[in-house]
Amino acid sequence: MARYRHALPQLNGDIFLTDAGLETDLIFNHGIDIREFAVHTLLPESSGRAALAKYLRGYLDLAKSQGTGLVLDSQTWKAHMHWADDLGATEAEIRTANQDAIKFIAQLREEFAGNTSAVVLNGVVGPCGDAYAPEAAVAIDQAEAYHAKQLAWLAETDADMVTALTFTQSDEAAGFARAARTVGLPSVISFTVETDGSLPTGQPLNEAIEAVDAASDNAPAYYMVNCAHPDHFAHVLGNEAWAQRIRGLRCNASRQSHAELDACEVLDDGNPHELVQQYRDMRQKMPWLNVFGGCCGSDIRHVTEIAYAIAA
Repeated sequence: MARYRHALPQLNGDIFLTDAGLETDLIFNHGIDIREFAVHTLLPESSGRAALAKYLRGYLDLAKSQGTGLVLDSQTWKAHMHWADDLGATEAEIRTANQDAIKFIAQLREEFAGNTSAVVLNGVVGPCGDAYAPEAAVAIDQAEAYHAKQLAWLAETDADMVTALTFTQSDEAAGFARAARTVGLPSVISFTVETDGSLPTGQPLNEAIEAVDAASDNAPAYYMVNCAHPDHFAHVLGNEAWAQRIRGLRCNASRQSHAELDACEVLDDGNPHELVQQYRDMRQKMPWLNVFGGCCGSDIRHVTEIAYAIAA
């Protein structure tokens, strides 16, 4: 049974952590091959499952030691039908992958039942297309119908919430938020932005957030920014009403653009100390920020330093 679906604890303002750049960490730091960049494909294999458990236990331990909450992500970013052909998977297999992923993180939560703060099970959903360069525009109604399938599968599990991670279009995000509301799941929208602080479509971040809220009757519980370095978007943030809808940051460790990252064959893990200071600067400007993790190039080192700095 979902514990927090009707009252997300991070909305109370306490500090919550997330994990970091799962795929880049496993591939570059641990030498683990991820088929089609779809992490759920590791779960059926004992070695892959063990690697994921070890990875996530690190963040559960960190949250325990710091007394913070944790938003514990499922490995379902690409576990939807857009990628079925690439993965050679049937709809039944994709559905099973979603449900197995939530069971997996639910079991890990039980291992850490002694944590003093909440561990929230988060069903992660990726965009219907490339997260760096969307192939086509997705209309609101189209997105609502498309994401309804995966969200319905996740609603049958113990997931407390869902997050549209690395979304590139406000219309798709609005459709996602509508579909999540229909199946009774609180949703979070996490946009990715380019080096100028705008979405890959060219839409400014403020317009994207305002458009989603207008089209979905303020359905998202809150917003985040992920898969971008602070240098790319910190300058567009402020204390306007739209900016106060943002609660979370999952920044890239690298300053590289998405095009550069896509072509990169070595890991750019940036400077953890510098990244932490940038997080602190953004939180000083936006004190309502309370959900912190990392994205491409970051790992447990980065999130540990963030946790120590923000908790302090």
